[in-house]
Amino acid sequence: MAVLCSTSFCFSGSLASYPLHNSVKMGRAKGRASGFSFPSLFPGSTPKLYVQGKAFPGDGLPVIKDSSLVVCFGEMLIDFVPTISGLSLADAPAFKKAPGGAPANVAVGIARLGGSSAFIGKVGEDEFGYMLADILKENNVNNEGMRFDPGARTALAFVTLRSDGEREFMFYRNPSADMLLQENELDFYLIRKATIFHYGSISLIKEPCKSAHIAAAKAAKDAGVVLSYDPNLRLPLWPSSESAREGILSIWDTADIIKISEEEISFLTQGEDPYDDAVVRKLFHPNLKLLLVTEGPQGCRYYTQEFCGRVKGLKVETVDTTGAGDAFVAGTLTQLASDLSLLQDEDRLRDALKFANVCGALTVMERGAIPALPTREAVLDAIFKSA
Repeated sequence: MAVLCSTSFCFSGSLASYPLHNSVKMGRAKGRASGFSFPSLFPGSTPKLYVQGKAFPGDGLPVIKDSSLVVCFGEMLIDFVPTISGLSLADAPAFKKAPGGAPANVAVGIARLGGSSAFIGKVGEDEFGYMLADILKENNVNNEGMRFDPGARTALAFVTLRSDGEREFMFYRNPSADMLLQENELDFYLIRKATIFHYGSISLIKEPCKSAHIAAAKAAKDAGVVLSYDPNLRLPLWPSSESAREGILSIWDTADIIKISEEEISFLTQGEDPYDDAVVRKLFHPNLKLLLVTEGPQGCRYYTQEFCGRVKGLKVETVDTTGAGDAFVAGTLTQLASDLSLLQDEDRLRDALKFANVCGALTVMERGAIPALPTREAVLDAIFKSA
């Protein structure tokens, strides 16, 4: 029987072959695993390597699991951000080129915080694609799962910044390389050795990437990897609002951790109040370990089977909100990958979410996503100054 506490948003209930790669692989895009390990912000556990004693068909060898690795799956692209806020794309005098794409942002965010991360996705066999691969490598992100498509370009997005720093998007991807990732191009060994496998919903929009996404998530789930999902709603990319809602919810019940925004709650529930406990409760599936609701500068709400609450955010001057949610996710997953027991300890989880909130806050103070992602030292300094 479910139990809920409406004033504090609480509820609980019962919990119910390594492939050959056919794509072009350029030498300069070859990555390496991050040499960083992230010492937990809180005492608990130390990242380590261990052999998981479960072999998979076709592999022939047991998976060597990295107990702090987060593998991020999906799109990586170039954002063009206006140098002046509050103007339309047509009126903007110039644009700043910035690497982006939510899963890639999270991967870089984790590495910049001192964590271990890898990215799996596809870019064009073009200068932008090479540049993105190099940026991952320079930021200590394992990019060995990247593939290069000789027939499609790297995706581009022009981002309109309103005067309040909020955004509107115009995408160039008809199709772009990220949409063409195929199942036989996946690095299943990399997926299975992760502690957390993180993804969004944009990779569900078109085939063949949709099938690759589903296969990657299944391989991760079968290997005991924790699944992290940020829908990252981008309505202009979907054929219709209904297809977006259906696509996002089609994989909802397989995730262990879900991060959503207030706007996404309203969208998924077709206009219902995102602050209503009964509305949020509809999105909490029986096997979910953690549901996070981001509220911008106000902070976030958290829900587990045992407890829930709200953690205040850090107020800063907003320049560009691009990547803020991804920085929050990176801050959260960096700490969970180091110590999943945080999910059972509310005090330590709240500290972790305070850290994640500050990650998001610092990101909105600069233009672009990846260029603005903070270091661990910057986050801890901001926490110290705000105390």
